[in-house]
Amino acid sequence: MELRIDRQALVPVVQQIVDALACWLRQSDIEPGTRLPSARQIARTNLLSQSSVVEACDRLVAQGVLASRHGSGFIVASPSAAVADTPWFEGVEWQPVCASGELTLGGGGLPESWRETDDLTYAIREVSRTDMASLFNYSAALGLPALRRQIGKRLKLLDITADDSQIMTTAGASQGLDLIARTLLRPGDCVVVENPGYSPLFELLRLQGVSMIEVPRTPRGPDIQVLEALLLEKKPRAMFINSFYHNPTGTNLAPMVAQQLMQLSKHHGVLVIEDDVYADLHGGPGTRLAALDGDVIYLGSFSKTLSSSLRVGFVAASAEVISRLAEVKRVSSLGASGFCEAVVACLLASGAYRKLVLRLRQRLRHDREAALQLLEDAEWEVFGKPVGGLFIWARPRNTDYARLRLHARRFGVRLSSPTAFSPAGEVSDWQRINVACACDPRARAFFQATASDRPQAF
Repeated sequence: MELRIDRQALVPVVQQIVDALACWLRQSDIEPGTRLPSARQIARTNLLSQSSVVEACDRLVAQGVLASRHGSGFIVASPSAAVADTPWFEGVEWQPVCASGELTLGGGGLPESWRETDDLTYAIREVSRTDMASLFNYSAALGLPALRRQIGKRLKLLDITADDSQIMTTAGASQGLDLIARTLLRPGDCVVVENPGYSPLFELLRLQGVSMIEVPRTPRGPDIQVLEALLLEKKPRAMFINSFYHNPTGTNLAPMVAQQLMQLSKHHGVLVIEDDVYADLHGGPGTRLAALDGDVIYLGSFSKTLSSSLRVGFVAASAEVISRLAEVKRVSSLGASGFCEAVVACLLASGAYRKLVLRLRQRLRHDREAALQLLEDAEWEVFGKPVGGLFIWARPRNTDYARLRLHARRFGVRLSSPTAFSPAGEVSDWQRINVACACDPRARAFFQATASDRPQAF
């Protein structure tokens, strides 16, 4: 059993063993009840410590992949009814590696191996040492003043003007969207959303009883002609727009489209909510809707770049809107985490966050170029070749989704659900590809095997 552990990788060795064992079990099609080689044998074959192999097997026992029998070592577990009844590819997985050890090719965040801990650890220690209040108390409804001031400075770099009364922190952008839906929309209201688009937003709007009308996303932004017709016919209350590095297509809002969109929204009296959570991954010129019109509600987040566990985002809007949102936030959650906000404020003030973002952009640029080359070699169709951000939207030319899904599983790769990014749940053969995952050896093997000039690989 060759596990191919990379000791130079940032992923801990034990986690690599977990992933490799899970992948080996899938590809070898091992029957339930089969006994694994002893931990000592696996360790000796792969030049690993026995304790690391045992710990990895214990984790797989906790995940239900293996079972432990006294005196018999580890055996392959029988799949539970819950697992058997749930298609392995269903749902939108946000972590790049799921519980089974499979690589989630369309995951919505950075892999753990990409996360940098030194600056974060320093900021946590510094806040713990100097700001005891943040360890034990809620933040104010509007958020930590020091963080809001830092956010205001960052918004000025995007030509967005917002004073302290126009900025409110949130527990990630998701809470911001939730507060907007609760406060500014009512059951039965109609809103415009993009197709494809952000699946959790669709679920949130359904939960609030809000109906959605779809505007197609093009490589330059929403289809303006379709949008104009929808505004005339449906008279929606609001529209939700992903500006830069759109989720899931990775495309940007073109300046001309942004101008036309704002003209239409003004003419038809439609509230615009601009979701720009990937803003910090964008280093070039660009037009934000909130820079064109002060009535736009603008959302951002630090979770995508810094840490998914530090749930810190923000909303920038008029003082009146922020006041209404803050009241609902106070009633529903009593405020966000003062500690998390203080940590982010520390990183922003010290300049550590800016340097972190620059390193991420450079690393993503390198892997994006490599991923696009992999897709070109495999003859996948790419939607609006992205120039930044986290995602590529692509599809294979010569195979259907069912065959692609089964093939991906052979390589330990998990694909997104074919309905995940459609507001109406329609099936699509397009796949969201996380740039940070695309160069993983499992993803490389998967793409190479889907090449149209090698149909025998299927």
